[in-house]
Amino acid sequence: MSARPRPLGLRPVALGLLALAPAVAVMVLALAGYGGEIALPGLPEIPASARWGLPVARAVLDASAALSIGLLVVVALAVPPRRGDDPDDLGPVRQLGVRVAAGAAAAWALAALTVLLLTYADLAAVDPLSPGIVQQVVSFAGQFELGAAYAGTAVVAFVVASIGALATRTTTAGVLALLALIGVVPLALTGHASSSGNHDWAVDAQLFHLSGVTVWVGGLAGLALLLRLLDKGLASSVARYSTLALVSFVAVAASGVVSAAVRLDGWSQLQTAYGALLLGKVIALVALGAAGWYHRRRLIAALPTSDRPRALFGRLALAEVAVMATAIGLAVALARTSPTDPLAQLEELSTAESLLGYPLPPEPTVLSWLTAWRPSVLWLTVAAIAVGLYVAGLRRMRARGDRWPAGRTVSWLLGWLLFTWATSGAPGVYSKVLFSMHMAEHMALAMAVPILLVLGAPGTLALRTLKPRDDGSRGPREWLNRGLHSGYLRFFANPLVASVNLVGSMIIFYYSSLFGSMLQSHLGHLLMTLHFLLAGYLFAWVIAGVDPGPKRPPYPMRLLLLVGVMSFHAFFAIGLMSSTTILGVEWYSALGCDWCPDLVAEQYRGASIGWALGEIPTVALALAMAVAWARSDDREARRIDRQADRDGDADLTRYNDYLQSLEDRGVR
Repeated sequence: MSARPRPLGLRPVALGLLALAPAVAVMVLALAGYGGEIALPGLPEIPASARWGLPVARAVLDASAALSIGLLVVVALAVPPRRGDDPDDLGPVRQLGVRVAAGAAAAWALAALTVLLLTYADLAAVDPLSPGIVQQVVSFAGQFELGAAYAGTAVVAFVVASIGALATRTTTAGVLALLALIGVVPLALTGHASSSGNHDWAVDAQLFHLSGVTVWVGGLAGLALLLRLLDKGLASSVARYSTLALVSFVAVAASGVVSAAVRLDGWSQLQTAYGALLLGKVIALVALGAAGWYHRRRLIAALPTSDRPRALFGRLALAEVAVMATAIGLAVALARTSPTDPLAQLEELSTAESLLGYPLPPEPTVLSWLTAWRPSVLWLTVAAIAVGLYVAGLRRMRARGDRWPAGRTVSWLLGWLLFTWATSGAPGVYSKVLFSMHMAEHMALAMAVPILLVLGAPGTLALRTLKPRDDGSRGPREWLNRGLHSGYLRFFANPLVASVNLVGSMIIFYYSSLFGSMLQSHLGHLLMTLHFLLAGYLFAWVIAGVDPGPKRPPYPMRLLLLVGVMSFHAFFAIGLMSSTTILGVEWYSALGCDWCPDLVAEQYRGASIGWALGEIPTVALALAMAVAWARSDDREARRIDRQADRDGDADLTRYNDYLQSLEDRGVR
């Protein structure tokens, strides 16, 4: 039995990444005078163990999360199997990468729990080892969004570590990579993003920032770990990582600009300690961007012909990892440094502004439905990426002389235009202020937008334009094809499951605490948007989709499902219109909106909008299904005609012979 391969660069890379980041954080904070602030009158002194232990634990959390996520992404997208290995199996090299990622995820989980403990100790000014601290921390995690964020990321990291320790299939590595990326979502609610005046913009920018950093930093560290085991797959792996790094760099740079714009009041704040740390991060980002440019222009081209490719890549990779670890330490120090003078008089916010995260919008008019605008950083970016990728696919098809139905393109563009209006236009601006606007947003996202997107056939376009790989690794096309024929999609795209998911989630959402959570939490609002968009997309795909995937039910069955959903929407809206229980009454009452209408009348208006905006798209979906049904019958008729031309209409001849035999036997 051959010896199990070991990553020869494991210790300097992994330990360096995990140790350098907290060391930089502590050193920078000490130089900035952290811990020596003047205590505010009447407040207890924060224990030194919590004050200094928190940035160390947070730096370890960020570094271990990056290493885990980056390794999983690299294994899933960049590293090919060795020659002779089954592509569906991880094989020795990729399996080792997943095992190291699982170990990093375990460190991530432990660090997250430590940060949770020290965050509570820091906020409550108590000793982290005091009696009863565990019960207090559990209560903190259950009642406060900040505590829940660290507890949530710890749970995700623990699941990744547990499954990764046993994973043997490539699909498992891909699923774990996606799950690990989801694990950084709660972290966007921490730091200055949790207290920013424009809370939603700060959180959205932080989501992109953390995702980009983890893939970028961890991916490079992962390649450095597996460097001596990649052999001939090194050049292709580095080239694929370079593409991921470029996307991550753009995400980190753009989100950093948004975050700085949200948190700084002006250029003068760059002269503060916070501004100095921010400039330090900018310098590190520019240095890493220059190294990435060198990668793409010189290194990648030289690797296939170099007689020492590992040494050529390794030196630059280790230097970049060191800079990245330094940047992580600076980011942790930045999060522990206030953008403003902590002793300065803070501007008093109105109740509405403190709840919404932005000033209360003016009373809407008829024109406001078209002109009101507050961009959603996350969803506006998602829409731009979706449109950009679709257009890139169209250009690739046109370049090779293929045609694409114009109606599909128009449908896709209109779908994202409507999505942008629902999330950044009037419904997005007023959804947390007026129930009627919330219902307009909900129905657009769950009913109208999915129909337009499904009719755009994005899966078909992607499969026709994405380049397949020939080395056994899985790129975007392979993962898309695997996902379209996966058991997960077969389950969720089951006609009954898709229907129950769409209509049942409405009952659960509006008649439970979830509606109130959505109003109070920006993350809850994001999850609501994502859920109803996906639920509506799956239902529309079952009824009138054209993309490949699990077998759809016969058209009569689809018609019954559609009628059932239409009926439910009608009954749901009527029930809401006649209800005397005001949904989200505590939230709407606390806003203190002086122009807001009576809550009972507003809920009636919202239910009416929900009825109209729920039924109209459903009728449009029925028309789309009818067109698809007619085209299916036409295709079947043409197929029968072609078959008859080939065999001389043998089926009809056999049937006539059968009737003649019955007549000859005297059968009537």
